Amino acid sequence: MEIGVYTFAETTPDPQTGAIISSAQRLRDLMEEIELADQVGLDVFGVGEHHRPDFAVSAPAVVLAAAAERTKRIRLTSAVTVLSSDDPVRVFQDFATLDILSNGRAEIMAGRGSFVESFPLFGYDLGDYDELFAEKLDLLLKLRDSVRVTWSGRHRPPLNDLGVYPRPIQDPLPVWIAVGGTPASVIRAAELGLPLALAIIGGAPEQFVPLIDLYRDGWERAGHEPTHARVGINSHAFIASDSQQAAEIFFPSYAEAMSRIGRERGWPPTTRRQFDASRSPRGALLVGDPQEVIDKILREHELFANDRFLLQFTVGSIAHDKVMRSIELLGTKVAPAVRTALQQSNV
Repeated sequence: MEIGVYTFAETTPDPQTGAIISSAQRLRDLMEEIELADQVGLDVFGVGEHHRPDFAVSAPAVVLAAAAERTKRIRLTSAVTVLSSDDPVRVFQDFATLDILSNGRAEIMAGRGSFVESFPLFGYDLGDYDELFAEKLDLLLKLRDSVRVTWSGRHRPPLNDLGVYPRPIQDPLPVWIAVGGTPASVIRAAELGLPLALAIIGGAPEQFVPLIDLYRDGWERAGHEPTHARVGINSHAFIASDSQQAAEIFFPSYAEAMSRIGRERGWPPTTRRQFDASRSPRGALLVGDPQEVIDKILREHELFANDRFLLQFTVGSIAHDKVMRSIELLGTKVAPAVRTALQQSNV
């Protein structure tokens, strides 16, 4: 199983001081985080796309291209590319370029996005939310499969036997479908034969087993080889040497971020009681010492038989040195133990 990290590169107030880190500093810190993840042997690093003041990355391919020059083996993915409000031709070109610069380590994680700021920014109607994603995904996959493309749709000018360059090293360039729990999105990924990245950031992980079953059933009904189906899990996490220390570091930033977003969406504030319940063995948060996180990753693998697990350490603004320590522990303690356990279970 691949193990890695993803981030939205927050530029939010520090819960303790109220200070806001600049985008310039956050991106410098992010380069160090990706470089360390590569050095400690993690498999994947993902960077989100947002168009709002509390996140520093609006162009994941640019950030990942910078990281490509500072890393050797780690895979570099968007997490996610908001495909509905982007141009698939430009997305493909950006990530094909990243693939070349990284010597074949680029991936696209395509999703509809959990925020909507990009739609008015790029001139799209939210009423076309679902249709935009389906149409643009169709074009992206055609661009991936053929150098020259003929295509027409409702939301973009047609292409008539036009070539799109450069071509990536990987053939095909990996495209994952990122979902938050919508069955229709799960079925779409299965029918198209694309790997599925499922975000589990609340509730009990076992509640999501039916979605993974739906994906694998749909995959087989579509006639795809069952062993080629791939599932990734994305979850909020934090690791420290001591379990209580991990909770005390992570909770203030996590509560501030989730409560702030919750105010936009009509959710109640995040409480310490909710947080502690989510940290429990059956909760969605992977926050604790290395052994607790190992146990949770292995438990979820028992539930999902997933091929990838990505952890988001920066939910809100957390001190850079603490994030670096989390990445170090994930790479040197957690990932090796998980890999050993899974190898032994397959003997």
